[in-house]
Amino acid sequence: MQNAWKHTALGALGGAALAVVIVIVLAAGGLLPGKNSDAQIHTYLMAHPSVLVDMTNKLQAEQDASDEAARQVAIDKLGMKAFFNPRIAFISGPANAKTTLVEFYDYDCPYCRASLPAVKKFYAAHKNDARFAFIEFPIPSLHGPGAVLAARASLAARNQPAKFAAFYFALMGEDGPLTDDLIYADAKKAGLDVDRLKRDMDAPSISTTLAAGHNLAVAAKIDGTPAFIINGRMHEGAVDETLLKQLAKQHV
Repeated sequence: MQNAWKHTALGALGGAALAVVIVIVLAAGGLLPGKNSDAQIHTYLMAHPSVLVDMTNKLQAEQDASDEAARQVAIDKLGMKAFFNPRIAFISGPANAKTTLVEFYDYDCPYCRASLPAVKKFYAAHKNDARFAFIEFPIPSLHGPGAVLAARASLAARNQPAKFAAFYFALMGEDGPLTDDLIYADAKKAGLDVDRLKRDMDAPSISTTLAAGHNLAVAAKIDGTPAFIINGRMHEGAVDETLLKQLAKQHV
């Protein structure tokens, strides 16, 4: 799963270590070929390394499925009103729309950026007949201080709502670290009043909204970006156009 908090290398090491433990237990129980001495276990594993790969992949798949199920239960318990709270999300589209899309995102997240073409096209096609909620979920420990600065600017841009979407797409379309100059340049390109944006970024409500978005993510068991809730169903990880269309056809 493409998840900013789940590093593949670390996960693979953990899964491989657990797989080794399982193999040793199986060997101790006489369930592997041979006499199951340490030397024979070593020889068997060296001759059949795919055993560890297969076991690691299966363990990871089972863990991912368990995590996804737990997130869905948490989301169902919270109810969709929690995600369409204007004190947390920037909301657009008709309130009675049958199609709904919530995104938790970090402007410095590579998988959020990879999802941009699909999200931008879907938004353009459905902004008048679908309900959208954009929720800031910056992860500075992974993506650097620019993630929080961009989130604060994005929240401040809500005070100029007609320009929010253009600013969101501009920031998400960057391919390098976000700096002050780059953020304000994108704000200007999006048509925002930059001086007003800077003043609004210092408002106490900005920090309150960021904290509320983080708390909502924790309550929903969301631990990475991007995280989408489409028609009430959870999907964590990057999307392309085909996948997004498929998800939009599903309903809880």
